Amino acid sequence: MNAILNRLATPLTLGLFAISTISGVALFLHVGQGYFHAMHEWLSIVLLAPFVLHVWKNWNPLVIYARRGALLWPVLASVAIAVPFAWPALSGKQQGGSPAIPMRIMMRAPIADLAPLLKMTPEGLQTALAAKGYKAASTQDSIEKISGEHARTALYAVLPKGR
Repeated sequence: MNAILNRLATPLTLGLFAISTISGVALFLHVGQGYFHAMHEWLSIVLLAPFVLHVWKNWNPLVIYARRGALLWPVLASVAIAVPFAWPALSGKQQGGSPAIPMRIMMRAPIADLAPLLKMTPEGLQTALAAKGYKAASTQDSIEKISGEHARTALYAVLPKGR
């Protein structure tokens, strides 16, 4: 078992950490999210196994670090850096979320239901859409139904300016 630990723990940790770093930077920069999102999540979870092996392999040096106090400050600093990112969710004051979700709901809603959100009458919204080239047969039609793959463009065309 020691031979396996010595051969695999550090190289696997390094390899998976490199993948996690590259995919994390790509996600941070919003590049190739479709490629990197699942890879980053799953391989970061897989990274835990070689990390545990690495800690097991290096347990004695880790204990020495802890006894000398050299481990305490880096761990506390890491937690201090992480807390502000988690605090909004922990305190219940988190805002935001994916704007794609409400936009999708708005595009699929009947014009009659969407109009009050846009501070318009259903007929006014139907007229505004028609002026932009999107003709609805009734106010029960959705923006998605009348504009097909151009639903987002149609919705943006009738959103109040400044939103």
